[in-house]
Amino acid sequence: MIYLSVYFAIISIFAFIITAFDKVRAMRGGRRVKEATLLLLSALGGSVVMLITMLLIRHKIRKKKFMAGIPLIIILQLALAVLIWRGFYA
Repeated sequence: MIYLSVYFAIISIFAFIITAFDKVRAMRGGRRVKEATLLLLSALGGSVVMLITMLLIRHKIRKKKFMAGIPLIIILQLALAVLIWRGFYA
């Protein structure tokens, strides 16, 4: 369980950094992070932190792919967690 917590902490920090980095690049006209990379980070476990970061720094909030996709990823991750939890304690 501790390894899982460490994993989620690391992926969340990474998701925060990459999302903020992309925002800075967007403001300065630099090379951007691919949307697929941001969505992959979300799917790998950084979805909650990425959504909060996006809302706080107002990044990608006009893109339906992100404003619908990341909450959907969160719901799917929660459903998977419940299924796994029930499998262990059923």
